[in-house]
Amino acid sequence: MLDIGFLELMLIGVVALLVLGPERLPRAARTTGMWIGKIKRTVSGMQREISAQLEAEELRQKLNEQQQKLDNSLRKAKLDVESIADTSTNSNAGRSTASSTDASQRDTEQRVAKAAARLDDALDTVHEEPPSSSSAPDSTAHSPTSEPDTTDVTKAESTKDRHHQ
Repeated sequence: MLDIGFLELMLIGVVALLVLGPERLPRAARTTGMWIGKIKRTVSGMQREISAQLEAEELRQKLNEQQQKLDNSLRKAKLDVESIADTSTNSNAGRSTASSTDASQRDTEQRVAKAAARLDDALDTVHEEPPSSSSAPDSTAHSPTSEPDTTDVTKAESTKDRHHQ
């Protein structure tokens, strides 16, 4: 911080002794030391607060990225289910209308409808819940494409918790 050598400190001490006298010098030194300590603690607290805010912002960005990946994977899964339903309907339309074909077609359509409904519910649930540090890693664990990133979020959360304790 300050580039003060031994000679400068001796000069300051001699001047303080002459100005304040031997009775008030110890009290002035204690008061100065107390104020310097308070200033150091305040600066240290500010640095910790700024660091915590930066980490929180990084976590928010990671959570938003995870949310977007989850949304994209759910949309892709829904499109895949719908395309499977369309292809099965088209392939069954070309076949004869035997009762077994109709039954399998109805069964396939029911399964596709249930799967599409589940995906719609999952999308609605994801959008209804606000992103929080406790719910986001659990919701991303269901998507196979985002599992490696989940560990990064978990590591960042544990680091954040360690800094706040």
